[in-house]
Amino acid sequence: MPHATASWLVDNTSLSFEQIAEFCGLHILEVQAIADDTATTKLTGRDPVRAHELTMDEIEKGQANPNYVLQMLKGPDQVRRTKGPRYTPVSKRQDKPDGIAWILRNHPEVSDGAIGKLIGTTRTTIAAIRDRSHWNIANIVPKDPVTLGLCSQRELDALVVKAAKAAGIEAPTDTRLEGDREALIEQLRAEREAASHVNDEEEVGEVRVEHTAETLFKH
Repeated sequence: MPHATASWLVDNTSLSFEQIAEFCGLHILEVQAIADDTATTKLTGRDPVRAHELTMDEIEKGQANPNYVLQMLKGPDQVRRTKGPRYTPVSKRQDKPDGIAWILRNHPEVSDGAIGKLIGTTRTTIAAIRDRSHWNIANIVPKDPVTLGLCSQRELDALVVKAAKAAGIEAPTDTRLEGDREALIEQLRAEREAASHVNDEEEVGEVRVEHTAETLFKH
């Protein structure tokens, strides 16, 4: 729940947006939107300290140094499955075909084996969705697996970069927020110009007042 964690860090610390974005795996403009309450949904903050992902000492280091990169706590070693596909909660399993279809459509360079490990599925299922022989193909709609909660953005990005490198092609650049970035720059420029215009008017007003006062004083 990176957005909920980012919301808590924005509300309860003085960490920079860059630090929060790096720790949560988000774009800095997403953190900006959370801070400005312009996100699509109002988030309930998730305390990473109580979740044993971050310590207060680590937060204090970050607050003292804006260039410091927060280090996530390493949790206790968990028993990992050595065979079989990645485990996915029952509530998310029905979303797997949509996530698989999205990867097949947007990143055909990713191998079936890599998709299987990321999503937690089998090569047979992937092949059926690819050749549209899946039993439920009529209801499968390609959706971002990150949005569906089947994997993290970092995991997906790493997978795509690795597959692109193996295929000898340039890894795609995430431009989803380019428009937001340009809009933000334009907004900041407009605010700066507006503030400058107000200051100029105030200075002119002060000069007029001073001139009027001098005239009255002379008379």
